[in-house]
Amino acid sequence: MVFADRAQIKVRSGKGGDGHVSFRREKYVPAGGPDGGDGGRGGDVIFEVDEGLNTLIEFRHIRKYKAQDGENGNKRNCRGKDGEDVVIRVPEGTVIREAESGKVITDMSGSNRRYVLLKGGRGGSGNQHYATSTMQAPQYAQPGRPAQELDLILELKVIADVGLVGFPNVGKSTFLARVTNARPKIANYPFTTLNPNLGVVDLDGEKGFVIADIPGLIEGASEGVGLGYEFLRHIERTKVMIHVVDAAGTEGRDPVADIYAINKELEAYNPEIARRPQVIAANKIDAIYDPESDAVERLRKEFEPKGIQVYPISAVSGQGVKELLYHVNEMLEEIHEEPTVFAQEYFPEQMIAPQEPFTVTYDSKAHEYVVEGPRIEKMLGYTNLDSEKGFNFFQNFLRENDILAQLEELGIQEGDTVRIYGWSFNYYK
Repeated sequence: MVFADRAQIKVRSGKGGDGHVSFRREKYVPAGGPDGGDGGRGGDVIFEVDEGLNTLIEFRHIRKYKAQDGENGNKRNCRGKDGEDVVIRVPEGTVIREAESGKVITDMSGSNRRYVLLKGGRGGSGNQHYATSTMQAPQYAQPGRPAQELDLILELKVIADVGLVGFPNVGKSTFLARVTNARPKIANYPFTTLNPNLGVVDLDGEKGFVIADIPGLIEGASEGVGLGYEFLRHIERTKVMIHVVDAAGTEGRDPVADIYAINKELEAYNPEIARRPQVIAANKIDAIYDPESDAVERLRKEFEPKGIQVYPISAVSGQGVKELLYHVNEMLEEIHEEPTVFAQEYFPEQMIAPQEPFTVTYDSKAHEYVVEGPRIEKMLGYTNLDSEKGFNFFQNFLRENDILAQLEELGIQEGDTVRIYGWSFNYYK
């Protein structure tokens, strides 16, 4: 089975439909005014929490998600149809990051159940909006805003009050199956638990809590060895950690050394996690046959002076489990902080600047190239073309807005004339 707590996908919002250029053609109205309709809005990319999901496995099969483009405007002031949104459903606790920078865009946790990640492009205005007293028949319309596209990393960080940590085969899955309604797959081999199993612990007369058995840890996890990062990712939100150790040493492990090894990995990954309250479940006491080797007493001498309580239990028989759970519940009641929610660091809405329409045409009668558009007209209104600085600004504006490139596409040659709202210039490279 594939461990599915991390996935990379590409998302794209819908492009806005282009505004239309047209003019009324009515009987007895030989020169009707502009009637080009506006383009439709492109669809949004929306993430929603789905309570029925607990892995990101679906994103192994579908890697690209695209909202629908808006329709272009049409004549007779007809507005283009809006594009349909694409809704992507994820489990609660999914953190969405921009892939290249790794920065958090949003955290689908707590009250954040629905998030519009990319807005669809706004539809462009038709030429009817650009008629003025000096330009009664505008030949241009606004293009629709372009689509936005992002590569994303999705990370599932389990939402649980309590995390079970411990090396493989110490009995975490058996413990979870006993104390909750979860039914994890249990087998005797390393990395038995490949997906975090969540369960609800119900206690008589108490509120209860959510507990997660998290993938088995090996030393080197904080450096990404084995399933290390996956293990560590899931415990970032937990408030209390139960260290499950094999007190009987059935796998030949030393329980004291195991706890130090796990805490070392936690400290290396995130010191804040290592400081969270802990309790030790000394498991498999029903399998202790050597009376000379009292692992439980060793654990108590080592960790209780550090404020970490030790509870001898048997996940198989249930011995000692109730006492442990009530102690964990008391620990949770003393913690009043909300679970970790990751703050936004990347803002997709800052990606795109608005576009203004313009046209670049060739007037064959006057043998001139003609450039028109509202932003160009505004720019000429506040630019002093008689100064060297102003003229350089004007040339940069033409270059940055691809107007020079379009003139060259039309075949302009050195010395040809360009007309822009009453100003005429000779073109030189």
